[in-house]
Amino acid sequence: MSLFHCGIRAALALVLAPATLGAEGACRDAVVLVHGNTGTPAQFDATYIELRARGWADADILRPAWGSRSCAACNDHSGSEEAPVLDALVEAIARSCTGRIDVIAHSMGVTLAAKQIVDYRLAGDVHTFVGIAGATRGLWSCGTYPLNVATSTCGAQGLSVNSPLLTRLRGHPLGLRVVSIKSWIDQVVCATGLCTVGGVHSSQIAGENASYTFATGHFGLLGETARLQVDLVE
Repeated sequence: MSLFHCGIRAALALVLAPATLGAEGACRDAVVLVHGNTGTPAQFDATYIELRARGWADADILRPAWGSRSCAACNDHSGSEEAPVLDALVEAIARSCTGRIDVIAHSMGVTLAAKQIVDYRLAGDVHTFVGIAGATRGLWSCGTYPLNVATSTCGAQGLSVNSPLLTRLRGHPLGLRVVSIKSWIDQVVCATGLCTVGGVHSSQIAGENASYTFATGHFGLLGETARLQVDLVE
């Protein structure tokens, strides 16, 4: 992590430490909820409601907004898309009274959050990483790098199979516990009719501790598994 971001973490820790127990008085990991490509933080409303119902303070739930809302093909994992997610992770670490955070991410948010964790060596600060309907092994609809579809989302810093980004992330730890949630009828990950890359479902994360499968679509995996998501981080 850069000296700049170390400084941010130290400063936030000093400012926020007195309030880390939250209104409910329980010491819990702060949670970062990362939406997918052209998504919004509101897509995590069901998860947010479940977290609040189980005692999380509002201040300990961070929902960064990132990327273009109107141009899915314009978003990748390098540049302006990164800053909101990195800032949320750093702030959550500083706020957390346990000293660790949990990350729940959906779709392209999975790989975007993973990149920040790997690049800034935050894995030791993450207790549980939950990846929902991600494409950690790439999307066949994006082609195979370097013969990929010519968009930012599918480029070298995108989701083409064997892209430099995904190849570099593979094998790096994302937290003490890593879990994926997937579907064999996911309209995005399985858009070509093939969900697997190298015989493994693309939503599965290298080195994961567990994987859960549901018979629902790409967005159903997010909204319909809110209770499981919170079970995993509680």
